[in-house]
Amino acid sequence: MALSLLSFVRPTMPTSLSDGQGRSTGLVDVLDRVLDKGLVVAGDIKVSLAEVELITIRIRLLICSIDKAEQIGLDWWKYDHHLSPGKQAVSAENEQLRKQVRALERQLASVTRRRSTAGAMK
Repeated sequence: MALSLLSFVRPTMPTSLSDGQGRSTGLVDVLDRVLDKGLVVAGDIKVSLAEVELITIRIRLLICSIDKAEQIGLDWWKYDHHLSPGKQAVSAENEQLRKQVRALERQLASVTRRRSTAGAMK
């Protein structure tokens, strides 16, 4: 895949060092296209000794923008606690706040009932 990317970039590269604009534009175009459309690289590596397979490594690489990944259903980084460690703390805090809100709602309902009962007795 690297050869096809290089051949795509090479025609827009400048011939002199003073003209750096063409190179960056070409690279930006390539990156924009790859991130917009996506790039998939797949391969297998097998290590064998005397025709006995010792190890197989399967490589699947997808390069695209976050928007494109979400569009095709890849959003595992949102739920991986290694990639977003603060999320667990935020979730715990949200749960604690929900409990507090429920307790306050019960207290308010209790006060409202007492007032309505006291008003009915008068």
